[in-house]
Amino acid sequence: MVIDGDRGGMDSDHGRSSAGGGKDAWPQASHRPAEAQDAPGAIPPTSHPPQVTAGPPAPHTAPAPHTAPAPHTAPEPHTAAGPAEPAGSPATAEPAAGRGIAGLSLPYQVAAALALSLIGLLACAHVAMVFLHVAPSNTLTKQHGKTIDDWIYPEFEQNWKLFAPNPLQQNVAVHVRAEVVGEDGRRTTRWMNLTHEDTQGIRGNLLPSHVDQNELRRSWDFYVNSHDSDNRPNGMRGELSERYVRRIAMLRLSERDYGGTIERIQLRSATTSVAPPPWSTEKVSTRPVHRVLPWWTVTPDDLPESAGERSRDVSGSSAHGREADR
Repeated sequence: MVIDGDRGGMDSDHGRSSAGGGKDAWPQASHRPAEAQDAPGAIPPTSHPPQVTAGPPAPHTAPAPHTAPAPHTAPEPHTAAGPAEPAGSPATAEPAAGRGIAGLSLPYQVAAALALSLIGLLACAHVAMVFLHVAPSNTLTKQHGKTIDDWIYPEFEQNWKLFAPNPLQQNVAVHVRAEVVGEDGRRTTRWMNLTHEDTQGIRGNLLPSHVDQNELRRSWDFYVNSHDSDNRPNGMRGELSERYVRRIAMLRLSERDYGGTIERIQLRSATTSVAPPPWSTEKVSTRPVHRVLPWWTVTPDDLPESAGERSRDVSGSSAHGREADR
């Protein structure tokens, strides 16, 4: 039949094209033997399935002449910045050495680590001491109270008056006068403002002395808190505070020459209220209120050592000396 002949003709043509080295009927097919895929010039397989379309087969074409594949060369690196940097440029240089402690040699790293550890331990110890100092009384403060006080006083003293809801509104000044016995008889000096002298040493001084700031003020607070309104001491603390104030007063008086021997001294305080601001309607009296202490007889224990030595050289007396007046 014609159909069979035609069919046979098609089969024979297909066979001839395959046997004679013609082009495959489905050049995009990926299911080929491994040898065919690895051959030079072979079309790499694709992940997409072959596209089969209805219609007559493609016309037979002669195979392309076989040529040797070009030698494989690596593509030049393409960068957006431009051509490759030359060797030794900053971009291709080795990373910089570590900085800080990591950049030091091993012995210096050990020394730096030990120094940092010591500083950290001291900082933690100081914070702990300050916390125990301001904390309420507890077992640790009762057992190690002296150690804590030795660490805090006087350099790290804590004063919370800055944060008080009702700060101090009064100025307290301490005055002293002396009874001097000299060649012209017995006389009493004028009142000397000891607090004013401390204030002059503080104002305009970038590093004021701790003595000028706290010695007289703390000693007077110590005396007032350990005596009643009639200046009677409350136990041993009262007697100790009295001796402390007398020694401070004699230390200040020994810097002056009154032309005789100081036999008695007397102290007083002048408390003055701070005037309210102009916009306030509060009425406050700014007149000073005095608290006068009794006369105290000067004893050898009240004299500074240097003043006592000089007085013995001048007058030959171990009890009083003229140099104690200065």
